[in-house]
Amino acid sequence: MARHVLAAAGLMLGTLAACSPGQSGTARAQASAPTSVAAPAARHPVSGLEVIDLVVERGGQKLAFKVELAASPEAQARGLMFRTALGDNEGMLFPSPAPEPRSFWMKNTPLSLDIIFIGPDGRIANIAADTVPYSLDSVRSSGLTSAVLELRAGRAKALGIVPGDRVSYDLPR
Repeated sequence: MARHVLAAAGLMLGTLAACSPGQSGTARAQASAPTSVAAPAARHPVSGLEVIDLVVERGGQKLAFKVELAASPEAQARGLMFRTALGDNEGMLFPSPAPEPRSFWMKNTPLSLDIIFIGPDGRIANIAADTVPYSLDSVRSSGLTSAVLELRAGRAKALGIVPGDRVSYDLPR
């Protein structure tokens, strides 16, 4: 029985890894190999999404966050819907496969958010602060974005995060 559970876990790991952008077939095969001893990725207890480190560089200061990675189309469509809590240094990152204009709404989202649009150069292009919960109004980027970061409303202002600040993170392979 334990062998079947381990085999199923290995298959699931391979399937999840296959959804990650930029991973080669060799890396996927290595991730699902039974001899692999790589530590499992940290997962968020509510969403089940992988949690990664993200840093906003503000002047000489580095602001660290743990963010849920909404990498799949399904995770991006769900986002933070139905969530009632988000910690001070938590958020959700929505990477784009290629730079593109992005648009978000607050449907089924009870939390007010700061929606931070990150340009292809890794700098914040614009911030939609204090979005209205449950609103169907579109919140748009001011240009092309490589990713979007959502934080609890008011965090950007409280931390002094502004357009032009640099955002850095590593997407899993």
